[in-house]
Amino acid sequence: MNNPFRIGVLGSGQGSNFVAIADAITAGQIPAEVAVVLSDVESAGILQHARDRKIPAQFIPPGQFRTKLDENAERAFVTALQNAQVDLIVLAGFMRVLKGDFLRAFEGRIVNIHPSLLPCFPGLQSWKQALDHGVKIAGCTVHFVDAGVDSGAIIGQSAVPVLDHDTPETLHQRIHAAEHELFPRCVAALARKEISVAGRRVIWKKA
Repeated sequence: MNNPFRIGVLGSGQGSNFVAIADAITAGQIPAEVAVVLSDVESAGILQHARDRKIPAQFIPPGQFRTKLDENAERAFVTALQNAQVDLIVLAGFMRVLKGDFLRAFEGRIVNIHPSLLPCFPGLQSWKQALDHGVKIAGCTVHFVDAGVDSGAIIGQSAVPVLDHDTPETLHQRIHAAEHELFPRCVAALARKEISVAGRRVIWKKA
């Protein structure tokens, strides 16, 4: 593949969504390659998953703040992604809010997956929020990242029924399964340039 579409992945945890994307690339479902995997957690499983696949993987200390990167860390993340010449940044369980300079460096090229049907239940533990609220349908959303919390333009969504006997754990597990199908499909569409944005509307080209 000449000049393959290059993806940078950021994650803080086990990296199951990264694995789903990497496996879809290997299976030829996404015309791209993962150029680098970065984490703010030194022991994060996502780093080992990347190394097992011979993908460059790096821990970058996040600095002094709990929910965002400090200035030095932000600069280090941006530099690593620019050096890897990424076309798209995929947040796969990255637990820090990205701020101005980072967003400006990669404007319109950062996507995230959130375990709810946005704009309902943004923020943490959204599957528990959904269950506590009593909704009958939950799900997941892939969206562009902007300066708000889970507020960017929506690329794709997948619905999951909420069952009467669900616990937060069982519902979260089924949402995870939906994420592993939805995220690779959305990344593939972005890599194929099958998506355009008009204001808050994301338009998929018909096959």
